[in-house]
Amino acid sequence: MKIYNNLKINHQTGKMLFFLQLMLFSVLGFAQSEQTEFIQYRGEVVNEQNGKAISSAYLSLNNSNISTITNSDGEFSLKVPKDMTDATVTISVLGFQSKTLPLTYFKARDTEIVLSETVEELTEISIFKATDAQSLVREMLDRKDVNYLTDQSLMTSFYRETIKKGWSNVSLSEAVVKISKSPNNSAQRDLVSIYRARKSTDYNKLDTIALKLRGGPFNTLYLDMMKYSEYVLRPEMLNSYKFSFDEPTKINDRYTYVVDFAEIDHSDPWYYGKLFIDAATSSLVKASYSLNVDDRDAAAAMFVKKKPGGSKVYPVELNYQVDYAQNGDDKWHYAYGKAQMEYVVNWKKKIFNSRYKINSEMVVTDWERFTDKNWRKTMDLINPNIVMVDDISGFYDSEFWGNNNIIEPEKSIQNAIDKIKRKLDDN
Repeated sequence: MKIYNNLKINHQTGKMLFFLQLMLFSVLGFAQSEQTEFIQYRGEVVNEQNGKAISSAYLSLNNSNISTITNSDGEFSLKVPKDMTDATVTISVLGFQSKTLPLTYFKARDTEIVLSETVEELTEISIFKATDAQSLVREMLDRKDVNYLTDQSLMTSFYRETIKKGWSNVSLSEAVVKISKSPNNSAQRDLVSIYRARKSTDYNKLDTIALKLRGGPFNTLYLDMMKYSEYVLRPEMLNSYKFSFDEPTKINDRYTYVVDFAEIDHSDPWYYGKLFIDAATSSLVKASYSLNVDDRDAAAAMFVKKKPGGSKVYPVELNYQVDYAQNGDDKWHYAYGKAQMEYVVNWKKKIFNSRYKINSEMVVTDWERFTDKNWRKTMDLINPNIVMVDDISGFYDSEFWGNNNIIEPEKSIQNAIDKIKRKLDDN
């Protein structure tokens, strides 16, 4: 085993191990955010054809680095500085035609944005030149120093982590984080500092165990395939994967190859999924993939770090997603990461098992080129093994996030926040 910043990597497969930690762990501090004048817009992105909500739609304020993303209910919240109210916003998502709207279209609440599905035939040979899927993936990796940001950046991101037992939310963590993002051609690891955070856990519903996910924001940050290709698609191991073309598509009105990939060796848990590669630049713009964990014993050995006596704990589903966005110089950068994990806990003296779903996601809401050489000395950096400590006070403050853009809470999360507030009132 190699160890990178206390996060364990399997040396032979390159798999990153998101450890489930069944015990109490660590502490985490946070600072206050600065307040500036802004205008907040809220609304929903829906499908023109059937009116259904569109999740993971990316909203980008043009001529700036400000952005956000819709939640699973298609809802968004976008905070814009008052001196930028004459700007425009581009809304894009896989499978739909992008749309650019002036900020004057947006309202304080109940803004409805309608997107049309992409119906254009995309199989013309004149558009798509690549004929070998593995060669395209290799070119994608070889060109990462050309297609992606080559300067160190300071990114502001919003991170959310939820733990559900059955259908009930039992733990909710949220944070605004600052990331010193190193370029892909640098061996330096990314650094993370918590800027503002809040968390609440209902330990009465956790079967007497404190179920926590080690890694916090790093779990989504390390999904950046172009920076951390050693975790999934190491160039020297491409021959251990099978690659094939799926039907092409469009993302943000750009022609995009879709490459299916799967590991050939199934003796250990193995990756499979889809890569969305920009046809013009061979840039990875999106990846959606999973880890097959049918071998329960092998999966438990890889992902469960500690567990209580008399129990068997193993993952049954592990899904990941990463998205990239372009800046004004047509360079791509990490924009969004999501990990969805489901675990089963079998107790020796209990008839029924317990199922836990752990979702973590992070969206880059703003970024700038790194100019402060003393940043590392002045910030309280967190360890990749961090587990966020409980602090429920922030849920009572409606202005807790200030001018920071966040992912709008989905309905189940909002219900959990409302319950936390009622508990605070009762106390």
